[in-house]
Amino acid sequence: MRSSAAHAVPRESARAPFLVPRAPREAADDRERSFPKGILAGLVGGLIGTVVMTEFQNAWSKASSALSRQAAVEQSSHEQPQSEDATMKAAGKLAELVGARLSYDQKKKLGPVVHYGFGTLQGAAYGAAMELFGVRGGFAPALSLGVGLFALADELAVPALGLSDRPGEYPLSAHLYGLASHLVYGISTEVARRGMRAAL
Repeated sequence: MRSSAAHAVPRESARAPFLVPRAPREAADDRERSFPKGILAGLVGGLIGTVVMTEFQNAWSKASSALSRQAAVEQSSHEQPQSEDATMKAAGKLAELVGARLSYDQKKKLGPVVHYGFGTLQGAAYGAAMELFGVRGGFAPALSLGVGLFALADELAVPALGLSDRPGEYPLSAHLYGLASHLVYGISTEVARRGMRAAL
């Protein structure tokens, strides 16, 4: 009697810590997945990532100009009223879809809207994907986001849409600049998204 009772109780108590908590933990992980929250966190992350990337690009341009007078001369020549960057061209093409034609000044004002809008929407898509695949976040997804956007957007889509010259017409430094910018975007977006998602 005494020995059987002594063995019966420990056997159940030993089983409980391993069997009982597992189901609630798995259910909790499933409940934590939320596309609305993931998209919202991604939107915020994408916006912050775009801001950080833009500041990085500005700092890169200033550093390049400071290191070389020739670079500064070339940069000023590229900033003449007749030149348009990819976001300005994109703004012009979007306006043409609704039958409007934009002046250079209008494109210059709407270019940043396209830039920030694209970065923010990419963050939302990223946030939704993280929810879909149940990825909590980390260094690898952030780098994948940056490299993916650089390869698919900068190197393929933008030239294909006529918003920039072909990749082969740019020097290696321009490609490194683009890759670095998108890696900064990916990491910044993930850090901001993860913090926002944890707060929701």
